[in-house]
Amino acid sequence: MLTGLEDITLATLALVVLAGFAAGWIDAVVGGGGLLQLPVLLMVPGITPVQALATNKLGSVFGTTTSAITYYRRVHPDLRTALPVAVVALVGSFGGAIVATLLPAEVIKPVIVLALIGVAVFTAVRPQLGRESGLRYCGRRHLAVALVIGLVIGFYDGVLGPGTGTFLVISLVAILGYNFLQGSAKAKIVNLFTNLGAILFFLPSGHILLGLGLILGVANMIGGYLGARMAIRRGSGFIRIVFLVVVFVLIVKLGFDLVVEWTP
Repeated sequence: MLTGLEDITLATLALVVLAGFAAGWIDAVVGGGGLLQLPVLLMVPGITPVQALATNKLGSVFGTTTSAITYYRRVHPDLRTALPVAVVALVGSFGGAIVATLLPAEVIKPVIVLALIGVAVFTAVRPQLGRESGLRYCGRRHLAVALVIGLVIGFYDGVLGPGTGTFLVISLVAILGYNFLQGSAKAKIVNLFTNLGAILFFLPSGHILLGLGLILGVANMIGGYLGARMAIRRGSGFIRIVFLVVVFVLIVKLGFDLVVEWTP
């Protein structure tokens, strides 16, 4: 099994560790850490896009586990919604990982950029969004809507990945009515399962570079712990600001990728 460390330089390895730490922090607050991790992983000599995506999942699962536990201990999110959504998202992520080996990411990116622009505008023009919880549905309807969110975003996470936590947070806030802190807490639990779902496919298929993924995971775990602690301490207003910054950077990054890909 390849470790990913065979031909890597010390400078590239240091960059991977730094990206893992920063991605863990961003993911814990609002999601979108894959924006940093994936491009850095693609700098590793000889790595393929699918190996980069798979190794990114292994690294991310350490950070999401740490931040999910931290949120649960301090925010106490309602698991009656979070766990069923997480299980459905795991199934969606497993299916998405299968599609990721067959479908070029370029097919999906334009749709994601348009969706992110819509999310940014929607959040920016509604400053009160996510400050207080006000659930829009109750009972079985609440759970049904939440399950659809988990399935769709879980599938996206398996196919592409970057921005999954961001889409989860805004869906839980804007569609279900949670505040940003509760939305982030539940998103971490769901995101943990989507990462596991992708790993269930990628690990047996041999796409994960184990050594590199474990190093990335340790850095991600430290960043995830610190990010979750800061988000809990600073509250929903802070998370909203970080959310808008991450969405903007995602739009710029993915938009730039599209321009490069479409330029003859």
